[in-house]
Order: sequence, then structure tokens, then C-alpha cells
Amino acid sequence: MASQTTIALITGANGGIGKAIATILAERHGYHVIIGSRNEKNGIDALNELKDRGLSASAVQLDLTSDESIYAAVEKIKKEYGRLDVLVHNAAVNLENLGDHADLSTRELYTRTLQANVVGPAILTDLCLPLLERADVPRIVFVSSRQGSMQHNLDRSFPTYGVPMPAYKASKAGLNALAISYMTKLESVGGMVNVVCPGFVSTKMAGFDPQGRPPEVAAEKVVEIATLAKGGPTGIFVDADGPVPW
Repeated sequence: MASQTTIALITGANGGIGKAIATILAERHGYHVIIGSRNEKNGIDALNELKDRGLSASAVQLDLTSDESIYAAVEKIKKEYGRLDVLVHNAAVNLENLGDHADLSTRELYTRTLQANVVGPAILTDLCLPLLERADVPRIVFVSSRQGSMQHNLDRSFPTYGVPMPAYKASKAGLNALAISYMTKLESVGGMVNVVCPGFVSTKMAGFDPQGRPPEVAAEKVVEIATLAKGGPTGIFVDADGPVPW
């Protein structure tokens, strides 16, 4: 692989918005995309689809709730590529949205949600920092949600004000704080760390609700931020309509 090829790891990229992000990055921008997938077979299936279209891609098994899986994935990327240009944190869970938490205690609900949405991304980013620091233009994109906006959650006119998803909302607020922390860590090497809300998307997490945006449409803003040129903005929280309040 040519040294100038941009290497991008996308978590949760075997389907939905993650797969759409990977496809657009490879197809329009010529990136080599690494499909991060908790289920190895699903990741390989997605990889084969991209390869059948002549796109540059590979796959890595990556379960954000498993330290062993995270360490192995990063080690594989290190050995094969020696650096990482773009890290897109897309994988997430929302156990409350589909009622998958009915049999969980409060502790179990928060633990499972935060492990996947905050703790796993933190471990992965920490391990990827040395690889990102080797890139000419290191970029990290955290796919978050307006549900993690403190200002929105205090606004009684906000459409989902008071909607009972406390674990998910807490995890996205935590993810936003995580992004700010890594922004400061990559400033010295010209890194860009930003947060994107893709909106309500018709994916498995949303029960494939037909009112949601198609993944291919929702992916556009994420791709825009993932492909920022050197010297672009850092520390921003945006969606398709513009800035989102922290």
C-alpha cells in the first residue's frame, strides 16, 4: 500500500451508518478503510462488499467491551500500517431505546452502556494515539448525539426533553467530554478532534424506524469532518444544520 494512502479506522462499520461512512471514505476520497466490527463474520461480509466494488479496505475484529479485543486490533493496525490517519468512533449501544434493558438493574444498565459508549472508546483512543501522532493530519471523529447536549437536555422545548434515556444521554455527554480531552492531547501535533451528531438514523439501534434518515445521508457530515484538511477546525460539535450546543 502506498505510504500516502490515508488510513481510517471506523468502529461499528459492518452495517448502518458506520458502513456508509466507510464506503464513502473509500469510494469518494480514496481512503483505505479498516472495518471495525464486534462480530468478525459481519465485518468480513462488509469488507467483501467493499472489495467487490474495487474499494481499498480491510477488517479487524473490535469489541469495545473487551480490552483483549481492543489491544489485538490496535496491534494489528500497528503491524500492518504503522500509523493511523483517521479514527471514527461510530460504534455505540442504546439499550433503553428498544427496551432491551427491562431485565437489567440500574447498575447493569449504566455499566453496559458506558462500557460500550465511553470506556471502550477511551481505551481505543489511548492505544491509537501513538499511531495518530505519526500521521501528517491526525483526525478523530466522535459520532455523538444531541441527547448528550447539556443545553438541549435543559431546554423544555427540545423534542426529546424528559424522554427517559438517562444511561444513553449520560454516555453521550461523557463521550463529548472525552472528545474535548483528546482534542487537547493532539493539539501539539496539529490534530483535529471533533464531534458529529448524525441525527435520527434508520438503523438497527433505532429499530429501522422509517422516519429516520437513511444511513448514507446521515454519514455525509461525519465524512465531511473526517476529511478535513490540515489546519481545519478542532473542538467543534456539529450536525448537518451546523453547530450543536455542548
